[in-house]
Amino acid sequence: MKLTTLICCGYLVLFGILAAVYALSGFDLLLFFCFGNVTAYRVFLSLAGVGALWLLFWLIAFRPTKPLS
Repeated sequence: MKLTTLICCGYLVLFGILAAVYALSGFDLLLFFCFGNVTAYRVFLSLAGVGALWLLFWLIAFRPTKPLS
């Protein structure tokens, strides 16, 4: 469970960096890494959505901030 959460966090950080490069320069690194393959591009985008949903579930189910209050 912890490994899955760390993988999802790492992937979302990587995706955020790629999105920031695209926003600041106009060059889409994710599409470049997919060699222009639109299907692979959509797969990586959907993985970002699954990772975000997993982290949302983890935050709701395990409430990691509860001991802080």
